[in-house]
Parts: sequence; C-alpha cells; structure tokens
Amino acid sequence: MEEHVRICHFRNHYELTRKNLMVKNLKRYRKTLEREVGRLEAAKCDFFPRTFELPSEYHIFVEEFKKSPGNTWIMKPDGSRSEEQKDEAQVESYVAQRYIENPYLIAGRKFDLRVYVLVTSYIPLKAWLYRDGFARFSNTRFSLSSIDDQYVHLTNVAVQKTAPDYDPEKGCKWQMQQLRWYLTAKHGFETVQTLFKEIDNVFIRSLLSVQKTIINDKHCFELYGYDILLDQDLKPWLIEVNASPSLTASSQEDYDLKYRLLEDTLHIVDMEGRLTGKEKRIGGFDLMWNDGPVYTDVGLEALGSSCLVANTHLGCVNDREKQLQQLLKPFPGQKKT
Repeated sequence: MEEHVRICHFRNHYELTRKNLMVKNLKRYRKTLEREVGRLEAAKCDFFPRTFELPSEYHIFVEEFKKSPGNTWIMKPDGSRSEEQKDEAQVESYVAQRYIENPYLIAGRKFDLRVYVLVTSYIPLKAWLYRDGFARFSNTRFSLSSIDDQYVHLTNVAVQKTAPDYDPEKGCKWQMQQLRWYLTAKHGFETVQTLFKEIDNVFIRSLLSVQKTIINDKHCFELYGYDILLDQDLKPWLIEVNASPSLTASSQEDYDLKYRLLEDTLHIVDMEGRLTGKEKRIGGFDLMWNDGPVYTDVGLEALGSSCLVANTHLGCVNDREKQLQQLLKPFPGQKKT
C-alpha cells in the first residue's frame, strides 16, 4: 500500500472479534500471566464467563455442565463461517457460555454497555477510549422463569425494536453519561470510580491478549465496539468485541453520537498530518495506552496526592468541540473559525 493509504481493519482482527478466538486468546494470556507473574495478576483477567467451543470441546463442556446442573448456558454461533461455507454441509461451530444469571437491573430491566475503543497500532500498542457510549436496555422486565423470551434476555436494538410494545420515541438506550450519573447517585463516587477502572482493565487486558497475534501494519486502524455486562455486584463482564460496530442510528441523539465518533476517529487517523503524535486527547477520545498506561496531566498537586490517575474518562463530559478548536490547526489557506 502507498504511504497515504489507511485501512479500517487489521488483517487478522478476528483474533479478538470472533467469540471462540477471543476466549482462546484470553485463556492463553491468563495462563501466561499466572506462570510469569503470579495468580494475583492472572486474576485480573477473570472478566469473561466460562466458555467452551463446540463441537471441539464438547466433552469438557459436558463435564462442566454436570458439575452445576442448575446453571443456565447460552449458545452462540462463533462468527467464523463465511457465506460460501454456509452452503456446504459442514458442522457449524458454536460457543457455549455461562449465562450471567444475576445482571444489574434498572427498573427491573437488563442492559449492556456499548463502548468504543480505537487501536492505531499493536506494536507498540496504542489504544484510545471514547468518552461517549450507551447502555442498551431490554424492553421487558428480567426473569429467569421466561428463559425463552428474547425481549427479556437480548438487549440488541435490532431485537428490541421488534417487540410488540416497543416505543420508537422512547427507545431503549441511555447515554453513558446518564448511566454514570445514575450509578453515582445510587452507589457513590468511589464505588463507581472503581467500577469504571475495572471496565478500563477489560479493554487493556483483552487488547494485550492479542497483541502478539495481530499482524501489525502502520496503514491499519481498528474501531472496536465492546459489549460489557454488569452483574448485581457491579462486576463488569466482557460479552464480545465487534470489529464493525453498528453505525446505524436509532434516534437523533444516537446519530449525533456516531457522527462525532466517526469524525474524531478520522481526526486520530490524521491523513492530513496535523497532529504531533504526542496528544493525550483528541476530540472525544482519550489516549488510554501507549506502550504502557497513560496518566492524566490534570492537577495532581491540587488533589494533594502523589498517585497517578488514568487518562480515561468514559461517561464523563465530552467537550470535544472546544478541545478540537485548541488542538487542530487550520489547513493552509483556510480561515480559522
């Protein structure tokens, strides 16, 4: 590829975005940490449910199933089959995953989080976290007694909008800021700070688990859509990572968020060459990892603390326009507005 060309996927991005490969890489990474650093560090990877690939791990799955007969499991296609393969008489691969039976509920309804992470390099790893995101709610009150009701258990908008009582005006999303305000009001500042640090850990550890596997290329970048579920103990669980997160808008508010997201992604990709490469924030994106953790520059002295504060602000104020005006220089011959 020529120097100016940019591609919105790494060549083998599926190492993180296919459910079976994501789990395989996370398990291997956890084992490596346990061997090289210790169990305490490996325990920081315990954020994905027990998962087995079928049919290859069928016998192991059956043993696990027998150990806990009352538990619920969910089966999902692993996402590896192409359209051509679907026409062939092949055994389809699935993952069987422990269902999170105790999700955190708001107004009796289950929800999950969609969070956006932009990776511009794997060697060294450079990852950005977007401040905005949203919670997707089910339209029906949660109950394990109606396990076959998709409107109770699946939070996908594509599913929820087909519910007979779905209200398109009301929708089924909260902006990430709304969710953070709600949780802070209910559980307090410190608890929510800890929760969002644990969510940051999910992003970093999952990316590190595939860092040596992904084929790095300076022409490539990847905008991931992470799906995170909270349980009633406010523990975040990684459900899946999407390589092509939906950019279809379900409301004007949703359209505005995704428009800003795409615009800021292109600012970071920087095909115009306007950035120095030392920026810690660009629009709504904050630099989360740059060959190591990134810390904020803002007033540690004022806080009277010597501790380092992570440069992540998920669900915080996104004053991106003001920040971009200060950051981006006008094009040659362009008047500054």
